Amino acid sequence: MAALLALATAGFITILTEALPAGLLPQMSTDLGVSPAVVGQLVTVYAIGSLVAAIPLTAATQRFRRKPLLLCAIAGFAVANTITSVTDSFGILLMARFFAGVSSGLLWAMVAGYAARMVPDELKGRAIAVAMVGTPLALSLGIPAGTLIGSEIGWRSTFSAMTALTVVLIGWVLVKVPDYPGTTINERITISGALATGGIKSVLMVTLLFVLAHNILYTYIAPLVAPAELTQKLDVVLLLFGVTAIAGIGIVGYLIGRWLRELVLASIMLFAGAALTFGLGGNVPEFFWLATGVWGLAFGGAATLFQTAAAKTSGKASEVAQAMIVTAWNLAIAGGGIIGGLLLEHFIAYLEKERAFPSKQST
Repeated sequence: MAALLALATAGFITILTEALPAGLLPQMSTDLGVSPAVVGQLVTVYAIGSLVAAIPLTAATQRFRRKPLLLCAIAGFAVANTITSVTDSFGILLMARFFAGVSSGLLWAMVAGYAARMVPDELKGRAIAVAMVGTPLALSLGIPAGTLIGSEIGWRSTFSAMTALTVVLIGWVLVKVPDYPGTTINERITISGALATGGIKSVLMVTLLFVLAHNILYTYIAPLVAPAELTQKLDVVLLLFGVTAIAGIGIVGYLIGRWLRELVLASIMLFAGAALTFGLGGNVPEFFWLATGVWGLAFGGAATLFQTAAAKTSGKASEVAQAMIVTAWNLAIAGGGIIGGLLLEHFIAYLEKERAFPSKQST
């Protein structure tokens, strides 16, 4: 269990590093002298790093032993977050975020397969769920805590704390996580071979569309809360999202062995309902809180669902398939950052100019 929790902590750091700018958008925008939409592209650049690195790095490192490779990926976050905490150059910040994304792409391609190798076949789904629990914990506890730290003592201190946490994790992995060999030449799977396995293309498409829709909202959650006049409660909004996401991953972890397909469909329908509520009643606080809770419940188990589906459909090509899931996931994150930024800069500005969809206090 300690080894699985170490993997979960690695996921926690990965998600927190990725999404923290969304919670610190106003502070970073002011300090760096750029617009919130431009700061949002720090999430996009991170995603692009994962997007371009996951498949080629996974393919190139199949023969490497797993533990040293995992440690290299984790160390990448320590370096990137240290640079982020000290640089005054937005260009250098973008490069640090890109290389953090590269580390993320390598790490996420490994985590599900690493967790599955630690347990018997009948427990693989639950092991993956435990390894994935860092995602909702980062969203429920890490981002609100980071947002609070950023508002009290500065956003740079938050990234410094991330570096310290990463160093602790490196020690934990060295002591508790078992090592496994890489694959031999005869066992290595090509990208085309992984794509040829039944069902993997459908899993990739569902992952892409689900995460794209999620990140259009989540990357710009600070502006999203404004119509409901909850800007001063952004940390509470993020906490609610994360708590319900933890509930979601708990439900998924318990039921995934028997109800994988049904859980995927339920997550999609719940998220669609939450998004519709944001669109039609997002300026009413009560509706906003309800939609946020449902959104978190739907998203919490998504990574576990999609990665388990990829593992089940790809067989021996599991690790390459996981790299494809990482690529699809981060393509969606990048797309969400870009599309959300365009909506924020142009479409929403147009609606405000035309006084469309006024808040409840408008006259």
